[in-house]
Amino acid sequence: MKSLKATMMNSSSNIRSGNSLNKENIPPSTKAEAFQPQRTKQRTALGVLSENEQYGLSFSQGSQFSRHSSVSDSSQLSVFGWPSSSSCDVYVEEACEVVLAASGQEVVSDELGAEANPLQSLLMEISSSSCQEDLMHEADDSLVSREKLFSDYAHDIHRNLRESEKMLRAKPNYLERHPEISSGMRVILVDWLAEVVQEYKLCSETLHLAINYLDRFLSHTAFIKRSKLQLVGTAALLIAAKYEEIFPPELNEFVYITDSIYSRKNLTWMENAFLRVLAFRMAAPTTNQFLCMFMSIQPVCSKTENLALYIAELSLLETDPFLQFLPSLLAAGTYCLAAYTINKSLWPDSLVSFTGYTLTEIRPCLTNLHKLYVSAESRPQQAIRGRYSSVAGITPPSGLHLV
Repeated sequence: MKSLKATMMNSSSNIRSGNSLNKENIPPSTKAEAFQPQRTKQRTALGVLSENEQYGLSFSQGSQFSRHSSVSDSSQLSVFGWPSSSSCDVYVEEACEVVLAASGQEVVSDELGAEANPLQSLLMEISSSSCQEDLMHEADDSLVSREKLFSDYAHDIHRNLRESEKMLRAKPNYLERHPEISSGMRVILVDWLAEVVQEYKLCSETLHLAINYLDRFLSHTAFIKRSKLQLVGTAALLIAAKYEEIFPPELNEFVYITDSIYSRKNLTWMENAFLRVLAFRMAAPTTNQFLCMFMSIQPVCSKTENLALYIAELSLLETDPFLQFLPSLLAAGTYCLAAYTINKSLWPDSLVSFTGYTLTEIRPCLTNLHKLYVSAESRPQQAIRGRYSSVAGITPPSGLHLV
């Protein structure tokens, strides 16, 4: 199996100039523009290196990426009804059911058009102003209602997620299907995706979803070329951002982050391939989802919470051994490791009762997470550590003294 090892340029050089943006404080009319950082520097594209060059650069600091994903030369995506001349062919080993929504044109109507009654507009404005205080009270009541709703249905939500995670998970050994892709190449890809998520101020769940889509897509395809691996990763992030973000980056931004190696047509083609291969099942449970649920059932301090989120993202880097564990078990392991690091506590009884996981079941996952946490500082890929700089410097425990 060929291996590709590349380094990525320093994450700080990828952060474009301009003040940091807070999405929550940006008016809707200007939010789209706010997500377009100033492009004062040209992004470094992922290049294909010779094996000698790959070996020589594999342990150097930085972050230059190899981008691309692909398919076999001999097989094309004719099963999807697309032209065989496409430049992004993908070989699908397993058939999947494709459900397409009924097509139709969305019609947007404006009840208060240009010829609206001025008196009606004035009355609506006065009514809106007079009810502002009531609306604020309603918002507070709505928040309380959502909290009560979660407490009432938490067990049902958890049970549904536990059932879904078994069906919507990747195969641990899927890289065997792709002779041109190594685990090291995937590590670099995930690190680069984390860097993009940081640069565009996307949420952590978007990154987790993107990696879930990436691994599942590669589990159901074969012979993806290393020259197309970054295209697969970019398409996964594009779909995850559309699913999770209120204001996802535009398609042109995803073209830009690949240094225009891929066109809009390439990305939309790969997006269609993703949706069909994954059978439009995009609501996949992630480690991040379970972790947030566990921390709402048994709250922890902010430092422990951020450390747990950091360790959960670190687990995205490696397929072996972490794809062997279900996301819920990984979440339990990250919770335990963060709690043990900060205050020497582990898995509370409330979560034993809620999840059914005992410390004995969590122990193998916890041990592997601890090894990953200890080695994080010495890794060439530092994008995730940069995202959690407030807790990434916390010294991990030298050992786990489990009862």
